[in-house]
Amino acid sequence: MFFVALFVLSWWLMWKTFRINSAGNLEVTTKVWSDFAATIPLIRSFSLGQNFPPQYPLFSGPPIRYHFLFFFAVGMLEKIGIQLDWALNLLSTFSFFFLLLGIYFLSKEIFKKRSVSAIACLLFLFNGSLSFLEFFKKHPFSAKTFQDITGNNVFPSFAPYDGSKLITGFWNLNVYTNQRHLAFGYAFFLLILLSIYRAAKKPERLSPSKTIVLGILLGLFPFIHLPVFAMLEITLFILFILFVNLRKKILIIASISIIIALPQITYMGKSDLQSKFFNPGYLITDLNIISFVYYWFFNLGLVTVLAPIGFILAKKTQRKIFLPFLSFFVLGNLFQFSPEIAANHKFFNLFVIGSNMFAAYAIYRIWKRRVIGKFVAVFYLIFMTFSGIIDIFPIKNDVYVEILDGKNNDVEQFITKNTPKNSVFINASYIYDPASLAGRKILLGWPYFSWSAGYNTDERLKTLKDILQSSDMVYVCSLLKEAGVNYIETQNPSPIAEVEINSGFFEKNFKEIYFSKDMNIHIYDTALSCNKL
Repeated sequence: MFFVALFVLSWWLMWKTFRINSAGNLEVTTKVWSDFAATIPLIRSFSLGQNFPPQYPLFSGPPIRYHFLFFFAVGMLEKIGIQLDWALNLLSTFSFFFLLLGIYFLSKEIFKKRSVSAIACLLFLFNGSLSFLEFFKKHPFSAKTFQDITGNNVFPSFAPYDGSKLITGFWNLNVYTNQRHLAFGYAFFLLILLSIYRAAKKPERLSPSKTIVLGILLGLFPFIHLPVFAMLEITLFILFILFVNLRKKILIIASISIIIALPQITYMGKSDLQSKFFNPGYLITDLNIISFVYYWFFNLGLVTVLAPIGFILAKKTQRKIFLPFLSFFVLGNLFQFSPEIAANHKFFNLFVIGSNMFAAYAIYRIWKRRVIGKFVAVFYLIFMTFSGIIDIFPIKNDVYVEILDGKNNDVEQFITKNTPKNSVFINASYIYDPASLAGRKILLGWPYFSWSAGYNTDERLKTLKDILQSSDMVYVCSLLKEAGVNYIETQNPSPIAEVEINSGFFEKNFKEIYFSKDMNIHIYDTALSCNKL
């Protein structure tokens, strides 16, 4: 029954946030709307477009620098006829469910107690941050408190995106409904850890064939989830030191995985952007010992107390499994691995998963301490899940944004039927552009997405402006050729705030192949227009 409940929750989370309605349009909740503006184009570039060798569909030209294989799988499912919401939500549901199973079975293998496993799952699902304090600042405790909680549609804390600087939005389940591939990566991480921990007691459990398979699967991870690949390699290094009797097998797994991974890492290449690598403190302002402890206590809550207690109470072999998780907390607080420092949350989310297992063990041990222990354990469990319970309701109460798709989007339909699948467009809008929905690559989508993946969006924006604002036909055509653009979408006034389109120039000099009265979008063929020069 517990597993059934976990699966039902996994199913509900994914279907609540994304679906296709009876009219055939996409319905995306407001809390995943921004991230899905990158997710949907990536999927569609494989299902409706032609994206091989892979490029980032919101930044045409260079090789892709974003781990894409999960979304490639979704795209292939849509390509063979499975509706997009089923394709994405099925893979997302099973990924999240397998992550929960990974938490359950790894903690059970470590502590041999199903109650510890169940508590670890609950602590994961209902985060232990102190964001409930922020909730009560906005909704003072009263007779209406229950109504305030169940009717709430805003996360109490969502730093750094809500203007606050203390409790981040990365602890609630929104991170998994937005980043659908993250749960899959974490689930595989726990599988590797479980396999090695079990083999530490009985090495024959990790047979030569299983060792090779794990190495091959791990080697595919740069294209599946690059940060998880990096964390797995770090984990293998730590376990190589800790488990002497498994060093040969761990070395084989690491060697095979690196050999397979190197071509993928080479293909994705380096970031165009320079960022500070050694950047201690994560999102903490005015870093010092006091601000560090204050920040993490408010973000992690009593896990900061109970996880160390569980670590002390654990046996020596059990403690070893915590060290890889602890290393992620240290690394995430010392270094910046991408242009956006907030992306380090991936290290901390995995750290919290490991910490929750040891906190769950501490709660179990406290429960065993007679009657008073039971009261204290129940208090701890309520305190450590209260914020997470509050955070469920903004997901439950979220509303949908409807996005015209398929037959209801005439521009998308025209592009799908009348342009080559590998075409590149200058897009009329940054978000959910018809060309992106049709699986075509665009010159520059919302810059945040491409910037965070390491692309030089400032230079690309300048190119976009030069093309759309110029009145020099020779100059425009040279830029179009250099950028590999096949079609231009224009909309007046332009939804892209930084760009004013010289509409008269395009109407006079470029061959229009489609105009949508409904969306006020013109499409021009660059080859038919520039080849006459």
